Amino acid sequence: MAKIDVHAHWYPREWVELLENEGPRYGVQTRRDERGRLVLEVPRYRQVFQEQYIDLPTRLKMMDDARVDVHALSLTSPMVYWAPPEFGAKLAQVYNEGLARAHQEYPHRFLGLAALPMQAPELAVKEIDRAAKLPGIRGVYMGTHVMDQNLDEEAFRPVFARCEQLNLPIFLHPLNPVGGDRMRKYHLRNLIGNPTENAIAAASLIFGGVMDAFPNLNVVLPHSGGSMPSLIGRWDHGNSVRAEMKHMTKPPSAYLRRFHYDTITHSDSILTNLIEQVGADRVVMGSDCPADMSYTQPVAVVERLNKVAAADRDKIMGGNAARLLAL
Repeated sequence: MAKIDVHAHWYPREWVELLENEGPRYGVQTRRDERGRLVLEVPRYRQVFQEQYIDLPTRLKMMDDARVDVHALSLTSPMVYWAPPEFGAKLAQVYNEGLARAHQEYPHRFLGLAALPMQAPELAVKEIDRAAKLPGIRGVYMGTHVMDQNLDEEAFRPVFARCEQLNLPIFLHPLNPVGGDRMRKYHLRNLIGNPTENAIAAASLIFGGVMDAFPNLNVVLPHSGGSMPSLIGRWDHGNSVRAEMKHMTKPPSAYLRRFHYDTITHSDSILTNLIEQVGADRVVMGSDCPADMSYTQPVAVVERLNKVAAADRDKIMGGNAARLLAL
């Protein structure tokens, strides 16, 4: 069975060049650092485009060293939501076409999770329809919020509806996490902000009725759901005592298995507990490659879970992802 990593980020070179060449007319500030890497700055986002995020032969070597067969490639910060709608749509189109080319060049190694211009949901739906026909596109990638709009906003419902209709799973990822200036030290934006973002997104989808409105929609939470699984008891209690949640017809814990979760916890015991909590069939292998906060050996992480049955470890390393991605 192929070992599939569902949480792996990549920038097509032509996408980076588009940002550099056309971005300045939309307020993007770009420069090259002393190592020749493009540095991009837009309001609230700054990104250095490292070669390991771009070069596919480098990526293949990393995958081989990690014993990973397939990467489901996805866009990461700054994504495209900050851009005016038309430019955001163009960025998404160029990115998705890059995914298709990567798949065509290495059909057994790379799949694509499409980027969408969520700041303009009508354009996002059009891009889903277009991108779903491209070679290798097997899902959709989406931030945990869209320029501070949570995912339960009514405007996003048509996007979720089309993903459900086309059987395209949605993979979430933190973006510009909460916390502001208090999170600037010690890399807290990542260490605390990212797991919190995942919980906010999951809560919005549950409490906002999205998971009820689209019962066949598959949503994958990164970083093992962040703080969401450990908060579920608190959410259940709040559901029983708070007027703000009186609209709920089921406790939040009833939705735990509506989501899938990647394996990124950096703690074997926490990952084992998650598997026990949600079921091995709801967990998929992820690495966050090639970030410094990534697993460099995601297969080994799963293999050493000796309290998890071997058959369940196989599901987590590839079987569950193959089902989700319709392989």
